[in-house]
Amino acid sequence: MSKQIHWFQWIFCTVTLILLGVALQYQFNLAEKYFPVDKIKSASIAGTSLGKALNETPPQNIASQVDFSVFWEAWDLLQQDFNETDKLDPVKMTDGAIAGMTASLGDPYTMYLNPHDKERTGQDLAGAFFGVGIELGYVDGVLAVISPLKGSPAEAAGVQAGDLIIRVKDEAKGLDVATADWTILEAVDAIRGPEGTPVVLTLFRNTNGNEPFEVTINRGEIVVKSVDLEFVDHAGKRAAYLTVSRFGGRTSEEWNAAVAEILAERSKIDGIVIDFRNDPGGFFDGAIELASEFIPSGTVVTQRGRYTSQSFSATGNARLSGIPLVVLVNRGSASASEIVAGALRDRLGATLVGEKTFGKGTVQDRRELSNGGALHVTIARWELPGGDWIHETGIPVDKEILDNRDTLEDEALNVAIETLPN
Repeated sequence: MSKQIHWFQWIFCTVTLILLGVALQYQFNLAEKYFPVDKIKSASIAGTSLGKALNETPPQNIASQVDFSVFWEAWDLLQQDFNETDKLDPVKMTDGAIAGMTASLGDPYTMYLNPHDKERTGQDLAGAFFGVGIELGYVDGVLAVISPLKGSPAEAAGVQAGDLIIRVKDEAKGLDVATADWTILEAVDAIRGPEGTPVVLTLFRNTNGNEPFEVTINRGEIVVKSVDLEFVDHAGKRAAYLTVSRFGGRTSEEWNAAVAEILAERSKIDGIVIDFRNDPGGFFDGAIELASEFIPSGTVVTQRGRYTSQSFSATGNARLSGIPLVVLVNRGSASASEIVAGALRDRLGATLVGEKTFGKGTVQDRRELSNGGALHVTIARWELPGGDWIHETGIPVDKEILDNRDTLEDEALNVAIETLPN
């Protein structure tokens, strides 16, 4: 996206929101660069285009507050007077108005996806794309790395969870832009690109002398395997080491295969270490399913919505119930991974090792729109079985330990295995 297009869209969204009587705010969307939306399901609603809706009589409570004729007055003025006529795309302008409306709510996770963006997020959740392998989000309103994907070009280049992304440069795209007011979608468009091509990120890291620094990353094909299993021996103990990197379209199948291997080796292991480090979350239902492999019965998580509350119970699988368990987490563990880690702590007394988690305690639902796009709407907050709402605070760990990147050892994993009972 060029600087000119970006500037035009910002102007239009701002004008629209002023006419609607709200202030435009930064859009802090956590997306599951993939937009790991916590709960995505088909939920058809009677969507209408903005133009159609504004031509109709608005509901009485809205009609008494907003004069929509002013919107069309501004629209006409832009059509008549805006200098760069090639930028006057009614579809993009309407998309911008809807995106601005959702941004005005100030919720990081409520967002509009136009048809193109909706299709792309679906592909992302399927687990394959070309890019650098970064989970994107926001820290204090600044675009940030939630976590680099394991084995990704970003991880190889030394990018770390919590790094702030200040600027993105791509000579092939003619791009050299600060990220100050970018949405997640704009960031994804800028950072992704053809395989083998470079992109330069200007990062800020608190532990790097408070000075921004550049990292050049060559893009690669990112195929995201969401579940990985290996058997690790340490300190006289043998552990089934399960890494869950996200809750996506492949997770259930990969998880079932891993469980089958663990059960086949049950008599030869001392326990399970499940690793949610840098797992940004994903499908809400996947969290219930995975937690139910350890928790025989009872509540896993409770949703508290606008009108109703609902507790979600274990599904009864419990194939791994009774096997000693330790959970690894860090500040890149968010959303669905926090649900599982917290439920295992509250219901089974599982020990948490590593760092305090990210702290995302809300649930989003995807509502289909008639134009082929979608709204991701925050419909509820979720609470752990013990009643904690961990939004923006995270889940504290029982044993805090950081992995030393200067060694070949995974210190946190070693501590987790040592924590397994003899």
